[in-house]
Amino acid sequence: AFPDLSGPSEIKGVWKESVTLPCAYVPVENLVQQTLTWAVVHDKGSGTIFWRDDSGDHVLLSEYRDRVSIPNDAPGNVSLLILSLEISDKGTYTCQVTWRDSNNSLIAREITTKLEVVKVAATKPIIRAGQLGLTLPPGASTSLTCEASGSPPISYRWFRSTPAGKAAFLSTAAELAWPSLRPSDSGTYFCEAENR
Repeated sequence: AFPDLSGPSEIKGVWKESVTLPCAYVPVENLVQQTLTWAVVHDKGSGTIFWRDDSGDHVLLSEYRDRVSIPNDAPGNVSLLILSLEISDKGTYTCQVTWRDSNNSLIAREITTKLEVVKVAATKPIIRAGQLGLTLPPGASTSLTCEASGSPPISYRWFRSTPAGKAAFLSTAAELAWPSLRPSDSGTYFCEAENR
């Protein structure tokens, strides 16, 4: 029986986060893993990212240096971990393993996985009030901060409700600050968060 590599044909990773490209096999008696390579084809060209043999692990493409690793502790698990994904990492990745059998013959297997790198929409924002809360005496200073998560850059817009039920645009800063409050500053404020 020869080992077979298994892994998904397509995987989505999130920009700026890490992703694992699965590649695994069930170890077979009398077969010794000789080499493991991970190669990529993408917009910038193609090449071998990672090579493992008796002499150790080697990262060959400079744009992946310090960003890729493969488990050492799990026989048969040769998955590629990529840290802090770039948009340019999208492409087709090939995992190839060779084994040597008891007759010194070499057996090779490979699988390919397509990697998409996606951005994450901005979340619904939350508003954080200055430390004193939302009811303050005239003359006090305070601030409201709009916060959302998602792929950067995130832009913010502050509005204030008007008596006519409309929204008056105030600012594009994440923080709305009042150095000295006046009674006329009382009202309902809301913010919007948006990314690309």
